Amino acid sequence: MSKRISFDTTLQVRDTCLCLHAQRAARALARRFDEALRPVGLTNGQFSLLMSLNRPQPPAIAPVAQLLAMDRTTLTAALKPLQRDDLVEIEPDPADRRSRLLKLTDEGHAVLARAMPIWRRTHAEIEAQLGDLDTDALRKGLGVLGS
Repeated sequence: MSKRISFDTTLQVRDTCLCLHAQRAARALARRFDEALRPVGLTNGQFSLLMSLNRPQPPAIAPVAQLLAMDRTTLTAALKPLQRDDLVEIEPDPADRRSRLLKLTDEGHAVLARAMPIWRRTHAEIEAQLGDLDTDALRKGLGVLGS
């Protein structure tokens, strides 16, 4: 019995693997938003991180990490350049000094305000490119997988 799989199997995986298709789409979307957001000095990941902090009350690290599907260590590393650029402040939680709260600075809010028209335009272009595809169903399906 051969321990090799057939090339037909390789083609089947290429053509049907949801993980592969999601990875390829995620990379393409990330590149597109990185390019679009470059004029305001953000990557798509930084935009998402800053947007996740745009709340009435500063969140702790854990719920932000959960929302962004990141571990705490990765999130902490991603925050460092944003903190260095004075877009985010990390403060002790007055209710629990062991916990840290993440707060957008005035400059963080300003960068998000400059980024939003770019995001809206780019997002609309992508949705238009998808044509008749039900993007709400796509988001719902991706949400099921991401929870």
